[in-house]
Amino acid sequence: MITNTIFLVIIVGAIVAILASAFRVLREYERAVVFLLGRFQRVKGPGLIIIIPVLQSMVRVDLRTIVMDVPSQDLITRDNVSVKVNAVLYFKVLDPDHAVLNVENYIEAVGQLAQTTLRSVLGQHELDELLAERERLNQNIQTILDQQTDQWGIKVASVEIKHVDIDESMIRAIAKQAEAERERRAKVIHADGEFEAAERLTAAAAQLASESGSMQLRYLQTLTEIAGEKSSTIVFPLPVNLMESMNRLLGGQDPDDGGGAQTAGSR
Repeated sequence: MITNTIFLVIIVGAIVAILASAFRVLREYERAVVFLLGRFQRVKGPGLIIIIPVLQSMVRVDLRTIVMDVPSQDLITRDNVSVKVNAVLYFKVLDPDHAVLNVENYIEAVGQLAQTTLRSVLGQHELDELLAERERLNQNIQTILDQQTDQWGIKVASVEIKHVDIDESMIRAIAKQAEAERERRAKVIHADGEFEAAERLTAAAAQLASESGSMQLRYLQTLTEIAGEKSSTIVFPLPVNLMESMNRLLGGQDPDDGGGAQTAGSR
């Protein structure tokens, strides 16, 4: 009698355990890829689902965005510079059945694909592009990864290059190049300024030469400015055009042709 009771308890316990294992609860961001006798049946979830023990099995898939840190990759740029580059990858599963059926381990597969694509794409560009055009390179890598992972039911949302590590000797070379570029720009700006100043002076000289009285007015203005500087002695040349004006007032005589002697003789 006792043996029958123990046997009955064991049977009841086994039935309860089997029934309990048939009920699964999936969160809102989870899906279950269900197989019936090894063949894909359907995708279930979220919420409470029933899996028939022995006959059915399931694989749980997370639909949230996965953040993957791509390890540093050694690569040589197109201009033969050795660098180390690492990145961060954001992706999510859109089709759980494709992610389970078409690839063995989709997370590992995406990680390996990201590493090889990172080396392949960045190796086609020069160092200056790696440092200055990260946004465009990120977009290129994301597009390539998204195309290749589409058959796995995975969407690559974003790729961000985090660090570009360069040798110390190359950093010094880049600093010298930047300094030389700044000096070149400074010289070009200075030359442009000299050229513009020369054009303005030429225009001003032409404008003053077009009017006979303009030079005299400018001359008198300059004398006024000098006089306001509290200088005790002012030495200035006598303008030729001023002498010509005085000559016309005196009756057209040249100051150097002996006019002074004629004046003395008349007295």
